[in-house]
Amino acid sequence: MDCRHIQFRDCPNALDLEQLKRLFQVGAFWAADRNLEDLQIAIANSDPVISVWDDDKLIGFARATSDGVFRATIWDVVIHPDYQGLGLGRKLVETLISHPKMNRVERTYLMTTYQQSFYERIGFQENGTTTMVLHNSANRLVTSEFQPQTEELNSVSV
Repeated sequence: MDCRHIQFRDCPNALDLEQLKRLFQVGAFWAADRNLEDLQIAIANSDPVISVWDDDKLIGFARATSDGVFRATIWDVVIHPDYQGLGLGRKLVETLISHPKMNRVERTYLMTTYQQSFYERIGFQENGTTTMVLHNSANRLVTSEFQPQTEELNSVSV
């Protein structure tokens, strides 16, 4: 397949969430049940957000969160199954990590269930020392309002 017409865009505000939801349903088992409202929130809190287009059809997506210097995490890398094996996934990840918000970052993390060899070919390495998870559950006490104790924080001497 000739991919010269495929476009990579950094325009999260112009992203068609309905198409993104469909892309996740066909190409991302971990994200197949996400709803439009949650997708919108996740995208609003991510930068960069890169999408891949075949004319007006969304065929790829990835996003990241980063402090711009020390740490970043890559999320939701997906290429439509009809377009896999053409190098688009590699180019998508490389576009993401070369973005100005990512290209200085000391350490970039990602999580993958079955695609370790794909990411290793890009330069990622397995890291068994930093993976931990905290699941938000009904069993855990979560307060809806965070009220820092400003006086106590200001009175701490270093």
